[in-house]
Amino acid sequence: MSAGWRPSREIELVAGTPAGGGQDRPARALIRVLESGGLIDVPLKLVNIPGRGGGNAWDYLAQHPNDPHVLAINSPTILTNRVLGVSAIDDRDLTPLANLYTEYIAFLVRADSKLRSGADLLAALGTGAGALTIAMATAIGNTNHMALAQLARHAGGDPRALALHVFDSARYAAADVMDGKAEVAAITAVSAVPELESGALRALAVSAPQRLPALYAATPTWRELGVDCVIGTWRGVIGAHGLTDAQVKFWNDALQAATSGAEWNAELARQYWVNTWAAAAQMPALMQSERATLTALLRDLGLTGG
Repeated sequence: MSAGWRPSREIELVAGTPAGGGQDRPARALIRVLESGGLIDVPLKLVNIPGRGGGNAWDYLAQHPNDPHVLAINSPTILTNRVLGVSAIDDRDLTPLANLYTEYIAFLVRADSKLRSGADLLAALGTGAGALTIAMATAIGNTNHMALAQLARHAGGDPRALALHVFDSARYAAADVMDGKAEVAAITAVSAVPELESGALRALAVSAPQRLPALYAATPTWRELGVDCVIGTWRGVIGAHGLTDAQVKFWNDALQAATSGAEWNAELARQYWVNTWAAAAQMPALMQSERATLTALLRDLGLTGG
């Protein structure tokens, strides 16, 4: 750990989704590992500020310039929100500290659904992209939406015609399908674990580059089904604007130590997360690359003008 700057008061770690949501889960896991490993000697507090795909949380972070005691979970929506005009800020207005992992998208239906396979879902979308109501989280233009748009286009439909129910949490999207209000859920794989374990939901396909383990071991990837849909949501940690080199070093060292141990790796496996660690020094290039890729996807899929 760094011998320079250290926190002097309580740390706030902000998650842009409600409890159980896609940003909340890594926040809770990270707090546990930081505390159990003795990597932080001040209290850590989780703050949930849902809305706008994480945008409300990052707005809150932006209100604390130069303060290394307020951090937030980072995700691709910080890039797409600005491209789509949902937010006036992106990563360049803050300080990305690390990338932690990537989680991939599962496409799920109720156990009694007439859709029995990924091919059935494609066939339904082929009759018209709006033929099915699809529940997703957490914002229009995020990676879940991009994946759905890729499927619609592959099936010959117009991605802009997708009939979507958009929620602040993937758990709400799963509940929407369970309640029969939507026919399909496009959510992070771990978000459907309770319903998969009970048999209430079935997975049709995943957007991972290869099959996921355990509950998803028998679920094909879209690539296996002949669809070029390999896309996931990365999660990282971001700080406020104006952090010093010493403060960035402290957090980079702490996060690297937290995510290199057995406890964190067990959490990755349990949550169906894939390790894609990137240190603070790598983040500017990574974010710029992601910005270019995601902007091009949004434009190509008709989700933004220009």
